[in-house]
Amino acid sequence: MSQSPLRPDERAGLRLRELYRTHGYLPYRMSKFEPYDFYVGNKSFLVSENILTFTDTDGRLMALKPDVTLSIVKNAQPPAGALEKVCYSENVYRTTAAGMGFREIMQTGLECIGALDLAAMGEVLALAAESLALLGSGYLLDLGHTGLVSALLEPADETVRKNLLAELGRKNQSAINQICAQAGIGRTLAVRLGRLAGLYGPAGSVLPELEGLAQEAEAREALEELRGLCRILEGLGLLEHIRLDFSIANDMRYYNGVIFRGYLPGLASGVLAGGRYDNLLRRMGKAGGAVGFAVYLDQLDRLEDGGGYDADVLLLYRPGDDPAAVAAFAERLRRDGRSVRMERSEPAGLRWREQVRFGEGGAAQWI
Repeated sequence: MSQSPLRPDERAGLRLRELYRTHGYLPYRMSKFEPYDFYVGNKSFLVSENILTFTDTDGRLMALKPDVTLSIVKNAQPPAGALEKVCYSENVYRTTAAGMGFREIMQTGLECIGALDLAAMGEVLALAAESLALLGSGYLLDLGHTGLVSALLEPADETVRKNLLAELGRKNQSAINQICAQAGIGRTLAVRLGRLAGLYGPAGSVLPELEGLAQEAEAREALEELRGLCRILEGLGLLEHIRLDFSIANDMRYYNGVIFRGYLPGLASGVLAGGRYDNLLRRMGKAGGAVGFAVYLDQLDRLEDGGGYDADVLLLYRPGDDPAAVAAFAERLRRDGRSVRMERSEPAGLRWREQVRFGEGGAAQWI
């Protein structure tokens, strides 16, 4: 079978963009940098507050883009009562969580902005699941909703809410109980929040559990929205890969509704992140809603299978072989779509799918 010479992240990016195109998402392009002031004014919506800057020739302080969504929302102009759907493939520049300095991160994603309804949100969730399916088998898409969490945290002040959200992300039910007791929050509410933190599993088993927890109007509304989204995913044959998890709904500075994270076997951290973020639109003076996600393609290199090879074919030749004949043989292999590396001996630290030794008269011995 012929193999593409593209890197795994490049192949994945092309396939994802084609998937989004089939759903009517138009490509969005942006500059590598924008005025620093733009990002400073929206730091609360950035994954990392550290921004890589430089001074332009006109004296302006510029920033290498740490985020794509901010630029999309700033320039979004959805028609009244309609949606603006865009997709992108861009490199962003961020610091790592481990404090290892700035990294260039390749990400592909989409944003749906404007008159959001359940159908539009369901489509975005379905595209998130289909994106994971394109990247590998055995994926899981964890789905939560900030509405359920927000309703339970209503009695808490800002500091207590922050502490409870942190423990919710850790699924630490004992710490949640302790914080609630110290803050004078009723035992019943603390138990409900602890139960919510511990819920995880398929929609069919978790949704009934939420009935007793979703008592406030905001929580009931969130539960109905989750039910509707799960029905859409079930109709598309995607529900078996969905897991409900409310520990991921712990970032309410940015997200204000459905929130989701995507995972692939062999990767310790998530490869996809997204959710609804109407608050960002409000901050920029725009009406409507917004939902989207990003796929972090740089994570593919960490897959246990390596995500790919340094070459499809390692072509070994001897010092006495005719260089022209070796080159011609390698070129014939490349015409089949395979990448070929020519060496006199096996190189250390590299991987290849197949190995062939050049023989007398151009004969090949596959090893």
